[in-house]
Amino acid sequence: MAEQDGKRCFPPVADGRTRLLILGSLPGDASLAAGQYYAHPRNQFWRLLGELLGKDLPPLPYEARLAALRESGVGLWDVVAQASRKGSLDADLRDIRHNDLSDFAASLPSLRAVAFNGAAAARAETQLAGLGLAVARLPSSSPAHTLAYEAKLAVWRQLERYLDLSA
Repeated sequence: MAEQDGKRCFPPVADGRTRLLILGSLPGDASLAAGQYYAHPRNQFWRLLGELLGKDLPPLPYEARLAALRESGVGLWDVVAQASRKGSLDADLRDIRHNDLSDFAASLPSLRAVAFNGAAAARAETQLAGLGLAVARLPSSSPAHTLAYEAKLAVWRQLERYLDLSA
């Protein structure tokens, strides 16, 4: 893997309260440059989750967004630990090294469900077989996935049963 092309995921955002773990593939260039999950201004992740949590997440500072997720029992991570990729498209991922999702999921005592943000992330579902977790496959929040926002939200609403809306 060429050093200039090597891209690494961020550390997981999760703790003992995490009931729902949302897994992406690997942060895109805008996110990597910002050092923040879902930093591309047209990525709909924070808008979608904000709607499910009843909180206006997009205008909040990044750390406040993460705190709101943690308080609601939501964790974030990626299925890809490291890969080479020119640009941000999942189709261009090469030399992939995956995160150990099974051990990580097993370390979260309250975890009940895992949601895959997009088709590339969902390919890692087999890593979680046998853990007894509910699984949700979501349309990607990425601007590259051109499904209308309302259609994405309709599918993402299946996550509401795992959210702590009292936080």
